[in-house]
Amino acid sequence: MELPISVIICAHNPRSNYLEMVLAALKSQTLSKDFWELLLVDNASDKILASEIDLSWHPQARHIREEKLGLTPARLRGIKEAQAQVLVFVDDDNVLDSDYLEATWRISKDFSIIGAWGGLIKPEFEETPPSWTKPYLGMLAIREFERDQWSNSINQYETVPCGAGLCVRKTVAQKYADLVNMNPKRASMGRKGKLLTSCEDSDLALTACDEGLGTGVFTSLKLTHLIPSNRLKEDYLLRLAEGLSYSQTMLAYFRGTVSSESLWKSSKIYLLYLSLRYGFRVSRLYEAGQKGRKLALKEIANL
Repeated sequence: MELPISVIICAHNPRSNYLEMVLAALKSQTLSKDFWELLLVDNASDKILASEIDLSWHPQARHIREEKLGLTPARLRGIKEAQAQVLVFVDDDNVLDSDYLEATWRISKDFSIIGAWGGLIKPEFEETPPSWTKPYLGMLAIREFERDQWSNSINQYETVPCGAGLCVRKTVAQKYADLVNMNPKRASMGRKGKLLTSCEDSDLALTACDEGLGTGVFTSLKLTHLIPSNRLKEDYLLRLAEGLSYSQTMLAYFRGTVSSESLWKSSKIYLLYLSLRYGFRVSRLYEAGQKGRKLALKEIANL
């Protein structure tokens, strides 16, 4: 029998207590284990996860070691190894609701016009976020919406799912793998060690549109994103703002939507204005974002 779903966890030096919660949620899925496989892709972790993590509870589980560091190489390895027609990418800090896989399977059958989809992502913070972080929490892969929506436009970002719990048809994932192989620079958007680049998940999801399909988000899909205290520190958020801005600019370039908007707002005068009106923390975060954007535009100019 052909498997409907492959669950792919890509992990690099994961927190053991978080990964235990991720696996416990998978153990309790309402969809029978006969209908899905589990691939744990160990992305060059210092300790080999196969010697640390027991997957014997699942009859169709495999440990896979990927030595090339980076989330994109790990995801590409998962795509290559997966046997099912729908792939579900679960980060090592994503706790799925118990009916997540069942809802995924139902959506895959009921919405054949959609090639990539996701759901609601609620946070579970290790400690209460300081009040000043509230405007920036959206950078931490938190996703809230009230109704299902989908589109086949690459500019309709409201329907583009996040990487956490991302569901994608195997045909779309294989096409994305081809795009990266043709242009390895696309892999620079994914996380790599301590680099906080991203947007490779959006590139993967938007490949559905390349294939004549759409992207969507559904309220029936819910997961909890475990967020450690270090991600609420100013230093982390500054690096994250820079990485996101860099990655979003690179994504726009690869997708043919890069803006020619000038960078005048990164001038010292504008930063002084932000500092005086909102405080130096706001200006530092804005400056970090502009730094990432400038870096991306410099790389684009040399491509």
